[in-house]
Amino acid sequence: MAGTERPRAQDVPVDSQRSLGELFSDATRDMSTLVRSEIELAKSEIKINVAHAAKGSGALIAAGALAFFSFPFLSMAAAYGIHALGLGLGWSFLIVGGAYLLLAGLLVLLGVKSFKKVRPPQRTIRTTQETVATLKSVG
Repeated sequence: MAGTERPRAQDVPVDSQRSLGELFSDATRDMSTLVRSEIELAKSEIKINVAHAAKGSGALIAAGALAFFSFPFLSMAAAYGIHALGLGLGWSFLIVGGAYLLLAGLLVLLGVKSFKKVRPPQRTIRTTQETVATLKSVG
């Protein structure tokens, strides 16, 4: 943007005679530039966030795949371990399955609690409303 910068209000001589049309044209151009700049800023922030999210998603998918494939082996090992302590094989598998159901219930409760904390982006809404109000008061 280095060659497209406009002079600021304090840089313009006070005695310059500009028509109302020129002032309106400049104000419109400045508002358009402001909106475009805000859009570019939002795009750059989103690109950075998407890159971080993609890396994090890849790691979580890999971790999930490893956990998914190790789960049956670890479950059987736990059941046979309980069986080795002297309990019947059926009861051993039932205990392991019950433990997983309890863990699943706990995770459901934690998930519901987290979803209740989700709120809309308050700062973005507030600044957008302020910008709209400012533009309405000018126009």
